[in-house]
Amino acid sequence: QTFSLALAQHADDQVETMLLALSRGAGLPGISAMAASSVRDGVHYQRPFLKVASSDIRNWLSNHGVSCIEDPSNADQRFTRNRIRATVTPALQSCFAHFRDTFARSATHAAQAQWVLDEVAAEDLAHIGVPPRIRALQGLSEPRRANVLRYWLKTSFQVAPSAAQMSELLGQINACTTRGH
Repeated sequence: QTFSLALAQHADDQVETMLLALSRGAGLPGISAMAASSVRDGVHYQRPFLKVASSDIRNWLSNHGVSCIEDPSNADQRFTRNRIRATVTPALQSCFAHFRDTFARSATHAAQAQWVLDEVAAEDLAHIGVPPRIRALQGLSEPRRANVLRYWLKTSFQVAPSAAQMSELLGQINACTTRGH
């Protein structure tokens, strides 16, 4: 049985999420930021405000006499997200008035590209077997090999390898040149 939960995350949260992902060197899943709708562990999450600026939400609330509750930790600039909110977001606003819309569009493009990569990986995995056969993996280009391995690890074990772990795994696969490996 699933149930739905609406979250109040907004366009500024989406921008902050993308910038944090970029600062970590994230791939497409990170750059995709938060999905407007997702299901996890039987919960259907909805984020209806991802295209609405925080200031627009606050203005609407104020105009309708609704008080806003602010988490005091949001002002603590020891947290990277709060430093982004206090310094980077205003700078983006002054340089690029529509940055929230363009960031949202980039997140959508990244999510679509990841969807295609997952479709290709599913086809590749069906061809190379589960668990993946070394010789079949070696027949793929290295980027495609990395893609199918990430997909297999995500779908089979719910883990995402770091760049260093993936590099090591690919190196070990490349080193398998003897029979019986």
